[in-house]
Amino acid sequence: MDARLNYFVGPTAGKALKYLMSAGKVLKDSALPSTTQELVSLRVSQINGCAVCVDMHTKEAAAGETSVRLNLVAAWREATVFTEAERAALALAEEGTRVADAAQGVSDEVWAHAVKHYDEEQLTALVMLVSFMNTANRLNIIARRPAGDYEPGQFH
Repeated sequence: MDARLNYFVGPTAGKALKYLMSAGKVLKDSALPSTTQELVSLRVSQINGCAVCVDMHTKEAAAGETSVRLNLVAAWREATVFTEAERAALALAEEGTRVADAAQGVSDEVWAHAVKHYDEEQLTALVMLVSFMNTANRLNIIARRPAGDYEPGQFH
């Protein structure tokens, strides 16, 4: 299976991706815990059905995560292996990704739960990460980029 587009060869994509990847690096280096970042990135990608990003973030998270936690991200509400802070981040990620499913976007209840666990800098990084992942997912899905061959650290 070949991708419809190769974002790494064209001048327009090359210029745009340079800035997009720079934004991703800023988020990676933010005060939001890296474990939370990978769980959120994985969950957003699962919701959107982005196989490339599910592959990437499963493998990136595997360095510091158990297979149990990774396997339960899709069913985090019923799982006992996530902290309250992680649950707040996952709830915000879901509502921030499924904006078309609920006219309210992120509910006041979900926002209040996140505020209990993250300071303003971390919340900013979390919101930007959700938006970033939705952008990355759409780029990969539209181009039908195949998944499975990602190597951890490939884009660092």
